[in-house]
Amino acid sequence: MSADQYRRKAEQARSKIAQLNKDKGRLATKRASLTTKMNSANERAFKATSSSTLKSKLREAERAAKDLAKVESDNGKIETKIAQESKKLGDAEKLLANEQAREATKRERTAKRLADSTKQKINQLDSTLSVAVQDIETLKTLPQVIQVLFLAANPLDEDELRLDEEARSIHEMIRKSEHRDSVKLESRWAVRPLDALQAINEVEPTVVHFSGHGSDQDEIVFQNEQGNAKVVSLAAIVQMMKASSDRIRLVFFNSCYSRAQAEAVVEHVEAAIGMNDSIGDDAARVFASQFYSAIGFGKSVQTAFEQGKAALMLEDILEESIPELFVGDGVDATQLIIVQPNDVETV
Repeated sequence: MSADQYRRKAEQARSKIAQLNKDKGRLATKRASLTTKMNSANERAFKATSSSTLKSKLREAERAAKDLAKVESDNGKIETKIAQESKKLGDAEKLLANEQAREATKRERTAKRLADSTKQKINQLDSTLSVAVQDIETLKTLPQVIQVLFLAANPLDEDELRLDEEARSIHEMIRKSEHRDSVKLESRWAVRPLDALQAINEVEPTVVHFSGHGSDQDEIVFQNEQGNAKVVSLAAIVQMMKASSDRIRLVFFNSCYSRAQAEAVVEHVEAAIGMNDSIGDDAARVFASQFYSAIGFGKSVQTAFEQGKAALMLEDILEESIPELFVGDGVDATQLIIVQPNDVETV
């Protein structure tokens, strides 16, 4: 079993023990009440001046004693169950500790293999190749102008979003950036599912930005022929990126509950941003506009992402923990620069 399974077993045992202790507490209250009732009946029987009163109080005391015996029996059963669950808890915690140690050893071995492999690759590099030359060569492969494809869907039967304000704010921040001529924003509105593929084929974007509604079922909401909501599954989104990723380097899902989409598409693109919860209009606009502003200044994707979060905090919008950045295997977001500065000299 995995560590998570052992952890769940331990939590279940703790929960049962807590409930049993509550039951035990209720029995303690009942025991105290019955003891008081029995003692009171015995005392009144002792003071009785008539045989009928004596018999009545003795019967009352007897009933209380029987009930008290039942409480003691139930309490004993609870004690037995607590002991059983405590044993289960101890066993689960022991197994969890063993499994965590095993997994830690496995991670250590994996890290060592990775370190050895990395060292071997480094040793194979030409010793005369400088890091500066490598960086310049990398910059040379970047596009002089990147295309950002803004896909917007605002179905008639869903809550209206201020997507036009988001697009306008992004455009304004790009326009004010240092390398504004290197970023071209193309937008498509009232997007239907097939419109997205058509737009990607037409624009050949470096960045695909979806703005609109998302569902907590890992779906994106486009529009149908009537302008109403048309949900698209996670699998369909991933396949669309897989079939269109020759030029796409970043996918930005500026929609609620889009974390899973972002995490999935980095199998086919270098980086993706998604939201792990519902996000408000203002938060979506502020985060996205600052992100693209930083991209327009030639900042890395990691820096742009952090600046977007900082913008939310500066505006007192308490949603900075909602955006999440994902990158593909072997990709370093701190080195992923999408916009090539115009003044870079090549050799």
